[in-house]
Amino acid sequence: MTNRAVVCGAGGFIGSHLVRRLRADGYWVRGVDLKEPEWTPSAADEFVVADLRGVEAATGALAGVDEVYQLAADMGGMGFIHHAETEIMRNSMLVNLNVVEAAARHGVGRFFLASSVCVYRDMEVGEAELTEDDAYPAFPDNEYGWEKLYAERLVAAYGREHGFEARIARFQNCYGPEGTWDGGREKAPAALSRKVAQSSDGTIEVWGDGTAVRSFVYVDDLVDGVRRLMDSDEVRPTNIGTREYVSVKELVDLVAAAAGREITPQWVPGPVGVQARNFSNDRIEALGYAPKNELAAGLAATYPWVEEQVRRARG
Repeated sequence: MTNRAVVCGAGGFIGSHLVRRLRADGYWVRGVDLKEPEWTPSAADEFVVADLRGVEAATGALAGVDEVYQLAADMGGMGFIHHAETEIMRNSMLVNLNVVEAAARHGVGRFFLASSVCVYRDMEVGEAELTEDDAYPAFPDNEYGWEKLYAERLVAAYGREHGFEARIARFQNCYGPEGTWDGGREKAPAALSRKVAQSSDGTIEVWGDGTAVRSFVYVDDLVDGVRRLMDSDEVRPTNIGTREYVSVKELVDLVAAAAGREITPQWVPGPVGVQARNFSNDRIEALGYAPKNELAAGLAATYPWVEEQVRRARG
């Protein structure tokens, strides 16, 4: 019997890649989002354009499926997160409430929630890595992190009360081809790739001073982690990412190398977020997860795609 799944947020970057993976794994898939994927037609067997902030839309979207992958959210890069706190909290809370309630009503067997490492506190550069349990006592750096932490507790509580199996992943920063690359919601690898592609003189403006430290996971590796977690017996929140960390300055250099250009960053004031992040991936690695793409290789695939979008936008 074919497993039937719904991917909420299937029009987005990670969601569209997840749909393709599920189809490759033999699933029948319904995709749901406010919009269809922008770059490549959805691989879903059925795609429903719906606003999951509405109760009826969420209820209809989850009918007749065995598994739910809840990735739908109002989110973006640091610039968006910093300025759109109430939008993020209202829209994402409504979606999560409606989707998990619909899952309970329909009696789904398993429910996946995409959370974020933004649930963790700010860290010092070089500080020992945090485990998933170190999210408490809670002190996220922004409201996006608080909303994600609440969503985790919401899904876990519904699972206990209504008998479905909850799986919760805390995503590290994800990048790759077909991701948002402009408009203010893009993540750092895409934003820097765009700036490099647009630069005529080899200089680009970058927020901060270049010392903030981050990790970035390639989209195919992240999706592999999602599938491994969903198929496992691991009920605890689980980080999915890599153990490769770079400063923003190092990230600029890697993007420049992918572009084959000499780039000089001009450091300017702007929302940087936390100074550092360093998380344990022991829990997901215990499930056989091992990311295949180092950052340099992932950027070598991502930069040309962003460069092509810049070229097309110029006409």
